[in-house]
Amino acid sequence: MNPNRATWLAFAALGVLALLLRAPNLAQRPMHGDEAVHALKFGQLLEQGTYQYDRFEYHGPTLNYLTLPVVWLSAKHSLSEVNEVTLRAVPVFFGILLILMTAILCQGLGRLAATVAALLTAISPAMSYFSRYYIQEMLLVCFTFGAIICGYRYLRWPNTGWAMATGCFVGLMHATKETCVIAWAAMLLSLLPFLFERSRKEGMSLWAAGRGVVRVRDLIAAMSVAAVISVLFFSSFFSNAAGVADSFLTYKTYFSRAAQDARHIHSWYYYLGLVAYFREGANPVWSEAAILLLALIGARAALHKRALVDADPLFVRFLVFYAMLMTGFYALIPYKTPWNLLNFLHPLILLAGCGTVVLMQFFSRRRSRALAVGLLGLAGVHLTRLAYLTNFKYYENPANPYVYAHPGQEVLTMVARVQEVAQAQPEKENLYMQVICPGDDYWPLPWYLRSFKQIGWWREVDEATPAAPLIVASPQVELAVLHKLYEQPPPGERPLYVPLFDSYMELRPGVELRGYVRKDLWDRFQNAGAFEHESQK
Repeated sequence: MNPNRATWLAFAALGVLALLLRAPNLAQRPMHGDEAVHALKFGQLLEQGTYQYDRFEYHGPTLNYLTLPVVWLSAKHSLSEVNEVTLRAVPVFFGILLILMTAILCQGLGRLAATVAALLTAISPAMSYFSRYYIQEMLLVCFTFGAIICGYRYLRWPNTGWAMATGCFVGLMHATKETCVIAWAAMLLSLLPFLFERSRKEGMSLWAAGRGVVRVRDLIAAMSVAAVISVLFFSSFFSNAAGVADSFLTYKTYFSRAAQDARHIHSWYYYLGLVAYFREGANPVWSEAAILLLALIGARAALHKRALVDADPLFVRFLVFYAMLMTGFYALIPYKTPWNLLNFLHPLILLAGCGTVVLMQFFSRRRSRALAVGLLGLAGVHLTRLAYLTNFKYYENPANPYVYAHPGQEVLTMVARVQEVAQAQPEKENLYMQVICPGDDYWPLPWYLRSFKQIGWWREVDEATPAAPLIVASPQVELAVLHKLYEQPPPGERPLYVPLFDSYMELRPGVELRGYVRKDLWDRFQNAGAFEHESQK
């Protein structure tokens, strides 16, 4: 069943609602370390016109290349001119596109189920929060959904156009993030039950059953388009041929990392705990359990082959298998970060749309249906309130389940002090400074200090290199820094250093930084501040 005028109006309203929960105050939340890494990677593409895929870090190139049009439209030419709003507008766009794309599935889910699924996507705290993150995840979810939509429409109405569209989204998935292989595996495995049933009923082999569903020429067309899209991005549009091979060699890195990075190793139920129930102390309870419950209702109805109004039962059953496999795969992988849960939460949301329809059918009497509508309305209000709190109140607070190793406001205070001291010096942005943190654990400082031209980023103290006038360092190297400043030079050549910050500053929870500034720079800064204060009287 195609969407009618009322459905399109509903989706337009949902797009506005999604925009209100995603677009305001995009610069309010400090940049996460991962966001800063991707921003600096994009800066190289913007300023130098070059991009080289790194098979050890950074994921795929689509985020970088798809940011270019947004920056060009904003008339920015260097990374120092680009701000958080410009960068985060990219995942906001794809987060809203994900919602609007659901309208195309009215024939697979039914109009009401598709509309409810779009609503739940719009107001889901997790979906809205990570739509404001400059990382690849929202793009991956959107492209995965595009592959499912186009693949479904091809299977219903086979033609080469839908096959090529499916291949386009598959190629974009690959060019976005290496974990796309998880979704590919789940899709293929979710199709097997239907192929087995077809082969059993018609007495043919599994291969023959597959050929009866997908024409060979269309499969070749889809795979060709996917390959072209992937090669274009990974080769940096034919300027880096090695990137294509690296896009496959990278799996050696990611398979080994999946079980070895202790910082991100979590229990199998970690994601479900974040979605179902999360509370820190006296803070609000975070729960998207309503989505999980409605998804279970929709899945049960599909597996028991109960009527789903206007829905294609085969497609809904595919979603059931796909959602279960995606949830299982991500539960089994030890390496976990909160944004990864979007990949299985979205198919669960689609099933939740079906579950809502089943629930409305079950409560067919007027009073009971009114009660059901009231409860669903309360669940919607609850999710919308949590989405507001997630994005605009607890956006950096660990009481928010989706905040993960996130910098707090102190990073902004720290950067402001560095900038104030530098502005009081003749060198200004050319002031030489050193940032010393073992393991390169200084992110997101490179983003915030991107306008400075003379910064040395160090993993350890180099006693052979002269000390910079301004130093920011990790506590792990504090003794080595003090030795260099106060013991290494001859007594007559030891410039006096004073603390740059009033106290130890926290880069993010559990990660502190110290600051040291040469006293003549500090005096100049203090005098400049006193002069400014007097001039304002």
